[in-house]
Amino acid sequence: MIPIALQLYSLREDSAKDFPAVLKAVAEMGYDGVEFAGYHDFSAKELKKMLDDLGLKVAGTHTGLDTLLGDEFEKTVEFNKIIGNKFLIVPGLDEQYTANVDTWIKTADIFNEIAAKLAPLGMVTGYHNHWSEFAPENGRIPWDEFFSHTNDGVVMQLDTGNAKHGDADPSHYLRKFAGRATCVHLKPFKEGDETVVIGKDELDWEEILGLCETVGGTEWYIVEQESYPTTPLETVKIDLDALRAMGR
Repeated sequence: MIPIALQLYSLREDSAKDFPAVLKAVAEMGYDGVEFAGYHDFSAKELKKMLDDLGLKVAGTHTGLDTLLGDEFEKTVEFNKIIGNKFLIVPGLDEQYTANVDTWIKTADIFNEIAAKLAPLGMVTGYHNHWSEFAPENGRIPWDEFFSHTNDGVVMQLDTGNAKHGDADPSHYLRKFAGRATCVHLKPFKEGDETVVIGKDELDWEEILGLCETVGGTEWYIVEQESYPTTPLETVKIDLDALRAMGR
């Protein structure tokens, strides 16, 4: 069984008001872990204690590329060591790294260098897609070029809903870059309905989850919900319940 975590960006407004209460609620729902998208002024030691007290594990952190470069690298590694995280995933990139396909290939070299530094520490880096990475440029797709030029130490954090929004098939990429999807964002998608939840959307979850469990190399499922049919807390509980009903 692949454990299920929640990307805490899903509860960003609640987290800004009372982060410990949000972590407690997530644990009580039955999530196995969390992926951080900010720390709300808590130290690594404080976060680790809260997580341990609640029985939550860390499925990853969304970490800006600038915090993995230069003098910031050691500080970022130390923080993640304390909280017990090995997945340092970059959630987006500035235009200087993404201006065109050739720029993406150069950016791949940067990620390979970071991955090589993290490997002896038992950590990995990776990249999380939006939709624009799948827009072709003269017949070449940035996402394909980037992962064709990165090595296995760079995680393909495929976001299912974002990929579909970019007219890309998540199943295709789970097959094409087999073993690279160590942590996957389970985000629902339905054309014209931003508030749709998992199980009520257009994605073929049995195929996607089946590929994660066979060829994907997936270690964590990470639910992410950006818009909501009800309260954010109620919505992410609906998502988790849907996955549990699918036997996950």
